[in-house]
Amino acid sequence: MPADASYPTATSVEDFAGRLATVRATIADAAERVGRNPDEVRLLPVSKTVPQERLRNAIAAGCHQLGENKVQEAKRKHGELADLDVSWSVIGHLQTNKARDVAAFADEFQALDSLRVAEALDRRLQAAGRSLDVFVQVNTSGEESKYGLPPEEVVGFLRQLPRYTALRVRGLMTLAVFSADADAVRACFVRLRELRDRARDSDPGLVGPGGLSMGMSGDYALAVTEGATCVRVGQAIFGARAATRNEAHYWPTQG
Repeated sequence: MPADASYPTATSVEDFAGRLATVRATIADAAERVGRNPDEVRLLPVSKTVPQERLRNAIAAGCHQLGENKVQEAKRKHGELADLDVSWSVIGHLQTNKARDVAAFADEFQALDSLRVAEALDRRLQAAGRSLDVFVQVNTSGEESKYGLPPEEVVGFLRQLPRYTALRVRGLMTLAVFSADADAVRACFVRLRELRDRARDSDPGLVGPGGLSMGMSGDYALAVTEGATCVRVGQAIFGARAATRNEAHYWPTQG
């Protein structure tokens, strides 16, 4: 499917600086509308498919943390950009055979959804003398196509994570339903926030600082109004990617 023309490609440092300013202004507006401090919301630029030449300009414009879905792509870019001040967040599903790579270079992993992956990461991190910030991924939409724990399993899963001492739980992550219905998208964000709150009520230490990583280019303003502390924004910063079949009809009107 063709790329979305509403997200033109950014190439220069000036392009990226302008995109970052626009996204941050949108975050600030959404936060202020619901009485939140915009400084509570971290912007994580998602750089999947973006080549290193453009990433160097993005980093020069202020993108000092980057999110990647695929471990091999993230590992390659980590090597290519090792001379620059940038840290890496892996935000896509992880197979246990890739745990060694994530443990070697990533500063954050936002898609933890199985004890097998937790154990594999912990073992590799312990061997490397490192620790890793993690978010537990929750399937709040109920779609079979999405990874993540069912909401009813999250508290039990969180209770088992303290045994993996190299993992630092920072909160929960979700992907909203692929829908143009803003109310359906909002419901996913509300579900994650309420789940975080229930986990805190059960045991304040289960979710660490209780971060909520939710919201992407088409819905991050809506996510901020529902409590997001991290938004994962790719196309609104870097420019459109060729849309998948699901993405083509995803982006809801921002609320």
